[in-house]
Amino acid sequence: MKLNLSDAQYAANVFNDYFGKIECIAEYNKAIKLERMDAMPFALPGCGPEEDFFTDFDMHPSEMNFTIDSASAQVFHQYLEITTSAPVEMSIPGKSLNKIVRETNTGKIVGMIRFGSPTINSRPRNQLLGKPLDTNNPEIMKRFNDSVIMGFAIVPAQPFGFNYLGGKLLSAICCSHEIREELNKKYDANICMFETTSLYGSTKALSQYDGMKPILRFSGLTDSKFLPLLNDDTFRSLNTWFVDKVGEPLVPEDASSKKLKTQAKMIGIIKSSLKGESGYDEFCQTLLHAQGLTQQKRSFYSHYGFENVIPYLNMETDTLTKKENFDRFYFDNQIDWWKRQASKRYDKLVSQNGVRRELETWNTKTDIDIIR
Repeated sequence: MKLNLSDAQYAANVFNDYFGKIECIAEYNKAIKLERMDAMPFALPGCGPEEDFFTDFDMHPSEMNFTIDSASAQVFHQYLEITTSAPVEMSIPGKSLNKIVRETNTGKIVGMIRFGSPTINSRPRNQLLGKPLDTNNPEIMKRFNDSVIMGFAIVPAQPFGFNYLGGKLLSAICCSHEIREELNKKYDANICMFETTSLYGSTKALSQYDGMKPILRFSGLTDSKFLPLLNDDTFRSLNTWFVDKVGEPLVPEDASSKKLKTQAKMIGIIKSSLKGESGYDEFCQTLLHAQGLTQQKRSFYSHYGFENVIPYLNMETDTLTKKENFDRFYFDNQIDWWKRQASKRYDKLVSQNGVRRELETWNTKTDIDIIR
């Protein structure tokens, strides 16, 4: 697929104009978030999805108990979209498991968790394994795909997260044997490694995953080469324009990660059509600028209390063995650990009159902490 010069320059300028106005990833995320909130169906006050979130901020964490519920993709997406600052896609490629965590005394939601297939190439994981995955070896790739799961979204409702270390609660639940066993049953797998990354890398001094040893451990910083996506309206308009110019969709209708693959195809067509012509260098500089908006992310992992996960993933053994602390990864023990941490946090806030009480969701406010 190729465009004539004027069309290629037009398409390149769409990228130039959009990314040239953005100076940081937080600004990019907020702009997309507010755009999507404008597109959400209007709900009368007291009738929106935010009414389902936890607001009983006089309750002490020692009094709380939790249940993990499944949710349809549409319902889960709505809750997640109004809570997290990161752009949320309705579906993700590969494995997928959506969970809503509720406090049982109130029946209210305290957070959302989305599991998915891990990235194939990860510098921190490569360092743990001692080498990159051999993607040409089907046995190694099957072992990897059957053994590793990723936390794509671990998002506490706010201010539950602030008041009660809600991010640590959700993270501990991610590393529970009950979740691992559910994934094993759904995918006929043998999950033994959980991975996740911090949202904004070094933008925040601390991550919700810090201080969680031995449940979660820091494994290093990821590479930073991710190109953000065009916002929804700009993408839809440009995609329609491309289909008209080339006479067919850029990627199959049933493709996974369709928006990501479509944008990559657009960029490839523009580059091949512009190379050696006016506008090529400016377009490449725009892409470098857009990549520079993202930062290295902190990567964390859990082995669920297994002691030989690395040899197992490297095909050096076919049998997983348990550490002495294996049982601490069961749900009830994880909750007990969280109650001790959250009680210290909550008691301190109470003594300092620092408990936050105003629910923060993107569909009701815009002046909230961007990083969550």
